[in-house]
Amino acid sequence: MIRVLLADDQPLLRSGLRVIMADHPDLEVVGEAANGAEAVRLAAETAPDVVVMDIRMPGMDGIEATRRVAGASAATRVLILTTFDEDEHVHAALRAGASGFAVKDMAVDDILAAVRVVAAGDALLAPGVTRRLIADFLGRPGTALPAHGGADRARLTEAITDREREVLTLVGSGRSNAEIAEDLFITVATAKSHVSRLFTKLGARDRVQLVITAYELGLVAPQR
Repeated sequence: MIRVLLADDQPLLRSGLRVIMADHPDLEVVGEAANGAEAVRLAAETAPDVVVMDIRMPGMDGIEATRRVAGASAATRVLILTTFDEDEHVHAALRAGASGFAVKDMAVDDILAAVRVVAAGDALLAPGVTRRLIADFLGRPGTALPAHGGADRARLTEAITDREREVLTLVGSGRSNAEIAEDLFITVATAKSHVSRLFTKLGARDRVQLVITAYELGLVAPQR
């Protein structure tokens, strides 16, 4: 069961998503928020697996709410769902700690799939989207990266095995677990196991942070 908190200032959209999710036994809406401050409060009270977060809301916006929710709990992931898909919003959401990004004109099934993907920590939305967004994100001036200095970077590199380095490189290239398994001639379960160990060893909360770490360690070069 994936516990979902809906944060959007449009009651019709919230109720629509609630009704749709009620038809899916693996999804449970545990609360609704009309602004960022309510989202932060309800996230602390209900401990959802995923917060579906709008960006433009009255008072505290979705970016600041995402920063507070992500900072308060590593177990709660944020899926940004908005009508605005310009790159600056994507970058701001990633800097704030969002694990996924979707737009409201997507098909309902795609939005539900995005919730499941984010809950599993498997990808930003799709491998190709991950690669494009992170590459552009890291290429921008002033981009905040994980706080790994030279010594810490060396320690992280030494902490992972050669096979895990291969897996991290493929994650950084936007490959899904199934694609990693195919590339390395291993099972999908083994690929998932390697990715899980990378989460632990590198202190990453989700796949987005693994991708960023792969870029920071020089395993993947941004494509401009």
